[in-house]
Formats: sequence, structure tokens, C-alpha cells
Amino acid sequence: MSVAISLKAASLRFFFENPIFLSSVSSLFIAQLLKAVIYVLSARRRRTRELVEILAWRTGGMPSSHAALVCALSTSIAFAEGLASNLFVFSLFFAMIILRDAMGARRSVGLQARSLNLLGKQAAEKTGLDFHAVKEIRGHSPIEVVVGSLLGVFIAAGFSLL
Repeated sequence: MSVAISLKAASLRFFFENPIFLSSVSSLFIAQLLKAVIYVLSARRRRTRELVEILAWRTGGMPSSHAALVCALSTSIAFAEGLASNLFVFSLFFAMIILRDAMGARRSVGLQARSLNLLGKQAAEKTGLDFHAVKEIRGHSPIEVVVGSLLGVFIAAGFSLL
């Protein structure tokens, strides 16, 4: 029993010492923290609930945590496995899909949801019918993705080189 516990602890310790894991998770958390700092500095009315939502799970905003995470992942794999490795090639294309989705599909869906909610609200006011708004998912502008990507690359380089 104690051998199994020590093996689990050793593999768990190895997991948390892995620079690929550490740089990816750190990039995600740092990007979300930067979003919260930007919110505090730019919002006229600061709400604790909104700040907690930003830190915990809200998507969209500057910088892109999706971009930071996938770019840190791909950069860390490049340092650890090399540019010619299959794992790096996979992570590179995975990152490209995530980055394109953050700027393209998710952003478009969010803009469409905003328009639908506006139209539904106007129709509800005129007809007196109930309207339940759909969730508006925020995607990212290109600059938010670029900043998130650079953040991820620099954090991964720091973990890999230091």
C-alpha cells in the first residue's frame, strides 16, 4: 500500500515539476489576472462579482487566456521536444485552431447573440411578450489574441530557459 502511495506522490510531483505543465497553467492564470487588473483600472463601477467572474471563468477581453495557454503549450513543447517532433507539430496546429476560433467563430457568435438580444428586447417591448436573452459569448479581437500569444511564448521561454 505504501509503495502505491509513494508512486502516486512521485508521479504527481513530476507532473507539477513539468515545465510544459507549469508554463501552460501559469500563462492561463497570469492572463486571467491581467484581465482582472485591466478591469479594475478601466471600469467606472467596479463590482466584486464581476471581478470574481473575470478571474474564474469569463471569456473574452485583454489578453486572451486561450491564446496564452496554447502558445505556452506549443512553445514549451518546442523547447522540450524540438521543432521536428510530432508532438510539437500537433501542438502547433492545435494552437492555430484555438487562435482562429477565438478571433473568428466565438467572436461572431457573440456579436450575433448581442444582435439577437437587442432585437428580442425591442420585439418584447412592442408586443408585451416575454423575452429571455441568450448568453453572449465574447470572442477576442486580433490584438487581444496577439498579446495573449506573446504572453504565452514569453512565459514558456522563461520556464524552459530558466
